[in-house]
Amino acid sequence: MPPQQPVPISQQRNSSSHPVPGRDGRPPIGSRLRSRAAAATVWYLRLLALLNLVAVVSVPFREEIHEHNAGEYFTPYLATAALVSAALALFLAAVMRRRKRAAWIFNMLLAGLLFVLYVLALTQEQYRRHAFNWFSVVLTGLFVVALLVGRREFTAVGDRSNPRLALAVLVGGVLVSGTVGTLLVSATNRVTGAPLGDRIAYTLLRGVSIGPLADRFDTVAAPRWVDVLINILIAAAFLLVLYACFRAPRGRELLGEHDEKRLRALLAEHGERDSLGYFALRRDKAVIWSPSGKAAIAYRVVGGVTLASGDPVGDPEAWPGVIEEWLKEARRHAWTPAVMGASEEAGIIYARHGLDALELGDEAIVDRADFTLDGRAMRGVRQAHNRIRRAGYTVRIRRHADIPECDMTALIEKADHWRDGGGERGFSMALGRLGDPADGRCMMLECRDGQGEPRALLNFVPWGEQGLSLDLMRRDRDCENGLMEFTVVELLLRAEELGVQRVSLNFAMFRSVFERGSRLGAGPVLRLWCSVLTFFSRWWQIESLYRANAKYRPVWEPRYLLFEKSSDVPRIVVASARAEGFLTVPGLPTLFRRRHTSPAPDSPAQLPHGNGHFRGNPAKYPHSSTAPDRRRSSPTSSSSTR
Repeated sequence: MPPQQPVPISQQRNSSSHPVPGRDGRPPIGSRLRSRAAAATVWYLRLLALLNLVAVVSVPFREEIHEHNAGEYFTPYLATAALVSAALALFLAAVMRRRKRAAWIFNMLLAGLLFVLYVLALTQEQYRRHAFNWFSVVLTGLFVVALLVGRREFTAVGDRSNPRLALAVLVGGVLVSGTVGTLLVSATNRVTGAPLGDRIAYTLLRGVSIGPLADRFDTVAAPRWVDVLINILIAAAFLLVLYACFRAPRGRELLGEHDEKRLRALLAEHGERDSLGYFALRRDKAVIWSPSGKAAIAYRVVGGVTLASGDPVGDPEAWPGVIEEWLKEARRHAWTPAVMGASEEAGIIYARHGLDALELGDEAIVDRADFTLDGRAMRGVRQAHNRIRRAGYTVRIRRHADIPECDMTALIEKADHWRDGGGERGFSMALGRLGDPADGRCMMLECRDGQGEPRALLNFVPWGEQGLSLDLMRRDRDCENGLMEFTVVELLLRAEELGVQRVSLNFAMFRSVFERGSRLGAGPVLRLWCSVLTFFSRWWQIESLYRANAKYRPVWEPRYLLFEKSSDVPRIVVASARAEGFLTVPGLPTLFRRRHTSPAPDSPAQLPHGNGHFRGNPAKYPHSSTAPDRRRSSPTSSSSTR
């Protein structure tokens, strides 16, 4: 029998992980009807947004809508030929697509009330005789019916602080846009002596429509460009109010002491499976458990994206249960699910729950039994190692539990001093702290010069009982090049006496592109993609990181980005950049900032998240503010992590 070929992750994907199928393998009729009704409401709002935008830029179409939106005519729900209506319809379409309950209530109240008013209006002869009014009633009524039929699809909850924030944004937005608009009207008004009240009312009405709605004021005659600008300003303010009203909640419960103990127990039993498993112990992550408690997913919510990293922790037989729980939590809060750095084994299981995969790159893993400095292929590494050794450098390797407090404090101060830049980086492949007493099994490598002064350090986290996974790399930029390579080689040469069988080094993004793109017979698309990445490697360490890892002749293990919909990828990329520390967005004012629940004293979450401080005695290692920059930095950089 021929050997079985592995099935690609994309072919393992199910089209949907819910609802429960019927006997013929298809979802029940009622469920399909609700889903289609909910989708119909989204498409109605998208169509109205497009029509409103066309009406804003097309004068004949805008005048036609205004004619049918005044006097004895009325138009369907949200058809007003204004940017505010276009922004409202577009935003509502986005949040309805994410099945938010608040958006359903908002539409139901507005459209339902409007439908009732239209029906009452048709009882009068002057409205009943126009066929267009009947069309508006039917279209609005169908939208309301679709809302009612699909109501059970809209289950995503919002944040409790949204109403307060939305009210504050509404007041601030109206004041700012109204003030700017009134000043513009006052400066460009062609009629003198207009009362302030008329100018303010004209500005607010122009925010609703640029049609004849505000033409009733004989004392105000502003240019058309002012009308359009006012409409844009108020539409932008209204969009901010909607965002504040419907924004997704953040994960409130971060990793607590009880969850951390349970995770450590799972890692002790199943930690050999994933080199990134220990990074689930970051304290700026939340954790969700399988019903059996045998598996867990650590994640962080960033910008409405629930971002997990690595594989689920625990028994693989319990992975489907915890993945389903995680996806349920995402649907309940309208979060976009995504996984960074999943292995192929986990990617296949995620794919069975509806996620698709995109290969990010490869993780470099060196097996102690296969590593040697002998041979022509290792000549460059061997010569660099000998050069640094002749210069008098040595490497000291210790577990954190074996490092005295004074030594750890000094090392932390050195690491902080050598860090490149002021911001801390790292999420998916970094621990985010150094010197925590709970991390006693972590291993510190100190590269010292001939005078015994530390010049570089590497920190590794445990990977099961006999493995290490690179967390942090720092070096003095004023010392000789090659210290990182020397330190890594020393670890590999002494791995047997340390009881280490395998070492996970850096993650090389798009490694396969560089490897295949340089081969004979590579296609034009692959060569073009390789050239593009080579160009951007001038600013980001993409190709250099691959070359730096390749010199150790490692085994390359692919890592994947997992997502539900291709349209979510840009949002996931932004969220990942924020989580890793490469992108910072302005924070909310303190008054409206969402607060995390306060853990008990001396718990792991009592200190600021991601700054490298640790739980326990705050006087111990008082200068520990070290957090990893990221695992994708080059081993030769002065401040780098995995």
